[in-house]
Amino acid sequence: MFPTKTWKDIESYRQARLREALVEARLSLEFLEDGLVRNAAGKAFQAWKAYLGALAAEHRDKLKPIYPGSRKIRAGEEEVEDVDVVIALAPTSVMFKIAAELAKFAGVEVVKNTAIALQLHRYQYNGPDPEGLLTDIPDDKTAAHLICALLQPFSEHLGELYDNVCGTLKRQTATTPSTTPGQKSL
Repeated sequence: MFPTKTWKDIESYRQARLREALVEARLSLEFLEDGLVRNAAGKAFQAWKAYLGALAAEHRDKLKPIYPGSRKIRAGEEEVEDVDVVIALAPTSVMFKIAAELAKFAGVEVVKNTAIALQLHRYQYNGPDPEGLLTDIPDDKTAAHLICALLQPFSEHLGELYDNVCGTLKRQTATTPSTTPGQKSL
């Protein structure tokens, strides 16, 4: 059962978001394995967003001073604290702010992975962009490496799937020259 209201049972909600993160991460790797890189990027982003929501739930008391207000979500319903709305939605527009605050308790990797997740989110919608106008991800291969980097914290729970998909990607990169014919290396 997935609780819909974080403010009713924060621990059940946190556990549900962790399960969601693993499901999304697994789907991301399956898409990546099938060559559906943009779909994999979207699922990797969703996995991280769910994980960030779970982490925010775990540190709710520390986020409360940053989001101190409350609001009615729907007419006729009780007021909900803003911190609970942020935990429930983990809005894309405040993911960096959440991550920066959580980094104080969970480490700087939270910010780094949030940056990767947001870049993958842009890549999902805009595709590869060699010119760097719409996204900083120039090609599908770079996106695939970033997906594996973002999902690495989940690797022990993803087992063989992570090892097979991301390990194959690493082996392919190791055997591929770093420059293409006619291209100068830096």
